[in-house]
Amino acid sequence: MDLKLENKVAVVTGASKGIGASIAKAFAKEGAKVVINFASSKASADKVVQEITENGGTAIAVQADVSKFADIIRLFEETKKAFGTLDVLVNNAGVFKIELLDGISEESFHLQVNTHLLGPILSIQQAVNLLGEKGGSIINLSSTVSLNPLPGVMVYSAAKAGIDNVTKTLAKELGPKKIRVNAIAPGVTETEGNHEAGIIGGDIEKQMLPLTPLGRIGQPDDIAKVAVFLASDDAAWVTGERITVSGGLL
Repeated sequence: MDLKLENKVAVVTGASKGIGASIAKAFAKEGAKVVINFASSKASADKVVQEITENGGTAIAVQADVSKFADIIRLFEETKKAFGTLDVLVNNAGVFKIELLDGISEESFHLQVNTHLLGPILSIQQAVNLLGEKGGSIINLSSTVSLNPLPGVMVYSAAKAGIDNVTKTLAKELGPKKIRVNAIAPGVTETEGNHEAGIIGGDIEKQMLPLTPLGRIGQPDDIAKVAVFLASDDAAWVTGERITVSGGLL
């Protein structure tokens, strides 16, 4: 059986759980060597690595807070040290806060924007050098709220709208370097983080479910399958796209 990502090297940020972990495991299943990035959940990251290696794959865990430039540099240095090259970068790491206007602080603003917007930009900057002349694939995680924001998630929505524009801009800028840049925009997805934030089982799920034509909440594997496509040569002629993966929720 041909593996879609055989011998490719991928960095997946925020891969210790949720969508990132599912993407990392799906990549490894298709033959990629995967760098599992985590900010603080070492035990969870090690568990993902263990699951991949026990199934015959190759993975390492690297701690790095993508809101900090020095950590980003170390992430790609460790990737180069372990595997010598890079083929795929998935900018998945994120933080999510529900805050109405009067609850937004300078600290929470910078945490979200630095993680969701500045971090991916600086990560792509470092990745380009490691991708080299062969090029590769960059996948940014957006969200349905980048186009249809909800009350209480203004900063998050604004950062994700920024990622949509980063995707389109860098697809044009990096195309001559054979680097494809695309975004995936999930709808409400059942992850540990969304359970902790009260989204799953809360008011947001109740609002979104009736608006989702396929009638269910998304699962991390739903997103991972699209990420595999965008990372693979099947998507060799696809760049600058924002693919909504939301069961029809717009």
